[in-house]
Formats: sequence, C-alpha cells, structure tokens
Amino acid sequence: MPTLYTEIEIRAARSQIWQILIAKDRWKYWNTFLYDCDPSLPFVEGRDVALSLLRNPGEEEVQFRPIVTLVQPNYCLKWLSTIPGLRNEHVLELQDIGVNQTRFSYQQNFSGTLARFLLPFIRRDERRGIQRMAWELKQYAEKINR
Repeated sequence: MPTLYTEIEIRAARSQIWQILIAKDRWKYWNTFLYDCDPSLPFVEGRDVALSLLRNPGEEEVQFRPIVTLVQPNYCLKWLSTIPGLRNEHVLELQDIGVNQTRFSYQQNFSGTLARFLLPFIRRDERRGIQRMAWELKQYAEKINR
C-alpha cells in the first residue's frame, strides 16, 4: 500500500496539540495545507467533514468530504476520503516523548486500483504539504506554549 509519512517533535504537551488539531475552524491561523470548509461539522466518528487542501502555495485548493473513522482524544484522529478506484486514509497521531514533548506524525495510506497510477503525480507535492503542515503545527504550538 503506497504511503506518505512525516513526523516532527514538538515542545508542547500532547493535550495542547490535540486541542489545536481538533479546532479545525482555527486552522487558518497556522495551517497552509489543510483548510476547514465548514466549522459546523466537528470531528465525530462516522460523520463527514468538509475540508480542502493546498498542495502548493498559489495552486487551486482541492475540496473533499472525508468520513471521520477514529477520534481517540489526545492520541489519534483518522479520516477516509474515497473516489472511485482510490481510498486515502489520513492518520494524525500524537505520542508523548518526554515532559511537554510530543511526537506528531501524519500518514496517508493510499489503496485502490488507481493508487499506483495517481500517486506518482501527487507524491512530491503531497509530501511537501504534510511536511509543511507538521512544521507549521510545531511553530504554532511552541509559540502559544511559551
């Protein structure tokens, strides 16, 4: 299964980072990769949310409506987006690595008949986007943690 992955260490408590992640209506203040299209749709297992992503600055946003598959407070958030022939699972995880030290990881797992054909076209830009998001989360969380 093709996968994109990034992780970063953040000097902030896991619970603080979790609050930043689930407040998607505030992503616009720190996140230039993922955007909230409808703040009235919170992360609730089994429900959809309206999001968009911007792989590269200056490009057009791509809107999608994934289904939230897991909300494990302070640990893990997962959603799944699908189009015919392609499934894309997003996994955001938090792990304690010390006092007020957290490892944030973001993984995308692609499957379906189109995964191998589409991934070469989006791999580099999507990887840059998730790396950019991780860096922006680190900067934001550490700034408000001071």
